[in-house]
Amino acid sequence: MAAAAPTSVKIARRGLMLVISSPSGAGKSTIARTLMDRDQQISLSVSVTTRQRRQSEIEGVHYHFVSQREFERLRDSDSLLEWAQVHGNYYGTPREAVETAMGEGRDMLFDIDWQGAQQLQEKMSADVVSIFILPPTMAELQSRLHRRAEDTEEVIQTRLNNSRAEIKHWREYDYVIVNDDLNSAFDAVQSIVKAERLRRDRRHGLFDFVEGLIA
Repeated sequence: MAAAAPTSVKIARRGLMLVISSPSGAGKSTIARTLMDRDQQISLSVSVTTRQRRQSEIEGVHYHFVSQREFERLRDSDSLLEWAQVHGNYYGTPREAVETAMGEGRDMLFDIDWQGAQQLQEKMSADVVSIFILPPTMAELQSRLHRRAEDTEEVIQTRLNNSRAEIKHWREYDYVIVNDDLNSAFDAVQSIVKAERLRRDRRHGLFDFVEGLIA
């Protein structure tokens, strides 16, 4: 008689908050999109922003685009987990969607800057896994911004001028990855996610599972 196939064990866990930050053009958005395409357990936390929508962006998918007055209303009513001003525009994370997902055991991905990451760490440090993506060189960062062809030359120079200040915050992150090869950088991020999901303190279902084993 053939042996029965082993039963897959599913242990309930709390979702994690995966924060990926980098200077503009270092690759965080590409890595984030690839991660979501390949991992159905991860949902993107869609931020609200006051900046203008780019031609390639879709309302409600990449961002919720709002007026400054509406943003201030959300901020002042404590409806945002974090918010920041970046390159003259405001960005923030709506609270309700994140808290719902976490309670259901789903992971939330945050494509935010160091200011937002800092606020999340202050409010929900046990749930946050933070990764900072560095470019291999500043020359390559500039080249990537030009190849993207979505910003004016003035905006590109502003982003480059701010990138050095952003990079100085690398020590505040749990993990730091140099994106000199996109596939290797993605593999590193994927490995981090797999390991963090197995942390004992996130897997609340282990209590019942272990009790069942030794009963």
